[in-house]
Amino acid sequence: MEKSSAIAALAALAQETRLDIFRLLVQAGPEGLSAGRIGEALDLPSPTLSFHLTQLRRAGLSTFRREGRSLIYVAEFEAMNSLVGFLTENCCGGNVAACLPVAGACPPLPKRSST
Repeated sequence: MEKSSAIAALAALAQETRLDIFRLLVQAGPEGLSAGRIGEALDLPSPTLSFHLTQLRRAGLSTFRREGRSLIYVAEFEAMNSLVGFLTENCCGGNVAACLPVAGACPPLPKRSST
């Protein structure tokens, strides 16, 4: 992932409503959710929802498809995984396995003696 793409994705997710929408889309999986269901779930008026969905699409974090009269929004999982990869590519000096949630966090560095 290019740095500019990571910045755009992080900027889009740095807003509470968009983060809530994105997390909802991730939970929905590849089937996605209609705009109406997203609006109902988050109690958002249509113009507000439309604005935030557009921002997520511009950042490459979601897409949509038309099913009849409904627009179905879906998280872009490849973009999400690329962003996580970009953020962790140098984790723990390149030992990504040490940074996996199962491990908790990077192990602390050994303390240096002050002598």
